[in-house]
Amino acid sequence: MNLYASLEPNLRRNLGILFVAGLVFWSSTTAMLPTIPLYVQFLGGNDRQVGFVMGAFAIGLLLSRRQLGGLADRHSRKIVLLVGTFVATIAPLGYLLADSIPFLFGIRIFHGVSIAAFTTAYSALVADLAPPQHRGQLIGHMTLVAPLGFATGPMLGGFVQSEYGHAPLFFLAALLGGISFVLTARSRDSERNTATIVTDNNENANSFFRLLASRKIRIPTLVMLFGGLLFGTISSFIPLYLKSAQIDLNPGWFYTSAAVGSFSMRLFCGRASDRLGRGIFLSVACGLYLVSMLALWRANTPQFFLLAAFIEGLAAGIFIPMSIALVSDRSYPQERGRTFSLCIGGFDLGVAIAGPVLGTIAYEIGYRDLFGIAAAIAAISLVFFCTQNSKDLPHSLRFATGRERDIYAIQPSEW
Repeated sequence: MNLYASLEPNLRRNLGILFVAGLVFWSSTTAMLPTIPLYVQFLGGNDRQVGFVMGAFAIGLLLSRRQLGGLADRHSRKIVLLVGTFVATIAPLGYLLADSIPFLFGIRIFHGVSIAAFTTAYSALVADLAPPQHRGQLIGHMTLVAPLGFATGPMLGGFVQSEYGHAPLFFLAALLGGISFVLTARSRDSERNTATIVTDNNENANSFFRLLASRKIRIPTLVMLFGGLLFGTISSFIPLYLKSAQIDLNPGWFYTSAAVGSFSMRLFCGRASDRLGRGIFLSVACGLYLVSMLALWRANTPQFFLLAAFIEGLAAGIFIPMSIALVSDRSYPQERGRTFSLCIGGFDLGVAIAGPVLGTIAYEIGYRDLFGIAAAIAAISLVFFCTQNSKDLPHSLRFATGRERDIYAIQPSEW
């Protein structure tokens, strides 16, 4: 509470508008999440095509995020936010026109642009607005929009779809996207961002690849890729896993349970990371992902699935905001759009790979053993982060266990 009381009224108002816009945006996006795999089957698709259609969403993210990150740095975070919410408004209407798997595949690619635009610009703008000494806390609070959206969207979407069918669900998602667009139009860019735009006009065209070559950004990007693989597995195959295992559980409740876990962690881990460092929290997040995937591998009752979902939510509630805070610490304001587009792009790539590749594996070994593979991916992620996050193994281990500050963090005096 002291943090927000210390902020200027206009800044508090701007953060409030952004928070509500983000909440409505994520509710729009996730309302269709439990339905899409089943909708693919409704259109005659098989299990492999489910994976390809779900992964198509990430293709849209990958194709657009780099350009959108540059746009956010050169011009305005708000413009990119408006692009994201506009696409979120019109894309759900395209699902109504889908009469084949290839058409639906194309709509999913287009819809992915909305996430690329919104998450890149939202993360950069929040990092711009956050006081450096409270960055983790503010990012943790502002990113609550995602778990809250996941808590309300799938539950609301599942109810509308089951009671009224697919068309009303898609209209609902479009309406929520439109509300988010209107709210975003009332928000404002940060003064810090405006002040750095001019210095970015002559930025070298290869800056994106310069960032990729930098260890301080490359390692978080690769860790995010592992996170994307896990998220893509959960978002693509949980509804089908529940159906094949004959578990009497609405998929929407699974995602709601995960959202509750994510919400609970974001309330306090950001503030604690401002004191203890980001490393120990990211290590814990990777460990919790491992536990949740192992639980899903062995789950055989609705209660067990909900527990696994809650643990996965705990992991995501730490992993996403801490990754954003870590990359914010390691980047200058004038390059944050591209830095976030690259780092979160790693997450996108993981989601894109998860759908078609793991979908093919699931076709051969079944959904249960697929989550055994996901557990192995989580274990690799944990080892990789703990050993590679800094300039060498000793520094990496100390940072990962909270015994050393981040040597790559940029101090405000260096801006």
